[in-house]
Amino acid sequence: MASNVEAPESWYLALLGFAEHFRTSSPPKIRLCVHCLQAVFQFKPPQRVEARTHLQLGSVLYHHTKNSELARSHLEKAIPQFEDVKFEAASLLSELYCQQNLVDSAKPLLRKAIQISQQTPYWHCRLLFQLAQLHTLEKDLVSACDLLGVGAEYARVVGSEYTRYCNLTLLLMERKLGEVHPLLTLCGTIVENWQGNPIQKESLRVFFLVLQVTHYLDAGQVKSVKPCLKQLQQCIQTISTLHDDEILPSNPADLFHWLPKEHMCVLVYLVTVMHSMQAGYLEKAQKYTDKALMQLEKLKMLDSSPILSTFQVILLEHIIMCRLVTGHKATALQEISQVCQLCQQSPRLFTNHAAQLHTLLGLYCISVNCMDNAEAQFTAALRLTTHQELWAFIVTNLASVYIREGNRHQELYSLLERINPDHNFPVSSHCLRAAAFYIRGLLSFFQGRYNEAKRFLRETLKMSNAEDLNRLTACSLVLLGHIFYVLGNHRESNNMVVPAMQLASKIPDMSVQLWSSALLKDLNKALGNTIDAHEAAQMHQNFSQQLLQDHIAACSLPEHNLISWTDGPPPGQFQAQNGPTTSLASLL
Repeated sequence: MASNVEAPESWYLALLGFAEHFRTSSPPKIRLCVHCLQAVFQFKPPQRVEARTHLQLGSVLYHHTKNSELARSHLEKAIPQFEDVKFEAASLLSELYCQQNLVDSAKPLLRKAIQISQQTPYWHCRLLFQLAQLHTLEKDLVSACDLLGVGAEYARVVGSEYTRYCNLTLLLMERKLGEVHPLLTLCGTIVENWQGNPIQKESLRVFFLVLQVTHYLDAGQVKSVKPCLKQLQQCIQTISTLHDDEILPSNPADLFHWLPKEHMCVLVYLVTVMHSMQAGYLEKAQKYTDKALMQLEKLKMLDSSPILSTFQVILLEHIIMCRLVTGHKATALQEISQVCQLCQQSPRLFTNHAAQLHTLLGLYCISVNCMDNAEAQFTAALRLTTHQELWAFIVTNLASVYIREGNRHQELYSLLERINPDHNFPVSSHCLRAAAFYIRGLLSFFQGRYNEAKRFLRETLKMSNAEDLNRLTACSLVLLGHIFYVLGNHRESNNMVVPAMQLASKIPDMSVQLWSSALLKDLNKALGNTIDAHEAAQMHQNFSQQLLQDHIAACSLPEHNLISWTDGPPPGQFQAQNGPTTSLASLL
């Protein structure tokens, strides 16, 4: 029989064992896991066991349930306790506060934990990094850089080169877009020259390459990023073959990980989708989105970490834009609704993605020819964003709405002055500047100023060809083809429209295919190519039918009512439509 001294340890270990068994079951049995942990309190355990149990309950409730208030209560009870508990509790509780949009509660909590954790290297490094990330999300880069500098110096003092390089790499990358490129070589050299254990080395390389790839994508440099993206994909394959327990670091500060390995895999899928969408490889974007969402579904069964929901929302945002291009508006609308549901579950997620959500609805409204609603959605998005690249993207699309409406001259010219690609363009993005030239060309075309339109469109072509921006290339070619057709230069028009059609088919871009087939029909008729004209007419009819059917399906969905939502949190319920509310948009 066990002695009285051993008895508490025996029952405690038994309950912990049952709790862990239920947590890791497939599927997880979280209710039973929580019951086992709650049973610990019935035995009136020692203070240290009680504190540890509050932390474990808070962690399980936070990661695996939606009961954030109960999770918060347990974590708050764990914080005043022992050092091995309070820092982990503070880290989790600050995450929970941020998820509930209580950032002002998270920051002092982290600062206090940082002050008293200097003798605990792992937690001191992790908490500094966490607070730096929080300041970065708030666009307070000065405070973020200060904290990263402190973290790098502390890691140097305690002899953790790995953690020091994590901080230094992010510190170098927290620069304005135009200042980043000279620092990339320096960061790459630091990472490649560092000699550590294989897991840490590859983890650091993934960290650096993700930052590098996202900076290139923010700059709209889709072609320039390809070598980095390829390295990143090879690196994640390497790290997935290594086992975490092969070499355990001896320095506690080296135990810090910027992201779990499984999350890194999803992140690499995500940046691959971002690249494919920008480059116009939409089938590839769909393929990697499916892989990433499948991986996310598996991870979320065991872990409801907020970053997984963030990954899911960003993936959906990109695939929604792809669907709108490929002529799958009904599916895009259902996925917009899915993003709404994810944002309803997290105030922080909604705050961070509300502008993107209204932007997506604006793009959907354009696709179904609801221009008044599109304007309202883009206006709502502009009100909610402080991100310069997103602001420029929204203004560019709002300008296209005003051009289509044809009677909003004052508002249009006001917008165009703010995104003038020839003079003081507001962002460093190559892609957005090329799009601004296209918008100018589109306006000049509608105004009959064809020579001016050709100049703008040739500038777009030059920029889009330089960085493999396939959609902009296709749009510019077909519009140039239309201009030459109007001017009666049928041969030159054909030289533009044929490659536009080929590129649009490869993307595939349904709107450009519809536009190109209409032009090819008229061109071939004018050139006396009767068979080719008939073939183009048949293609045009097929594209029209597909778009019309999708248009009717989308406008008939109850989610179509989202186009009227412009303020506050997203609605949870949708009333069914009686039928489509608009006619099929003319895409010419």
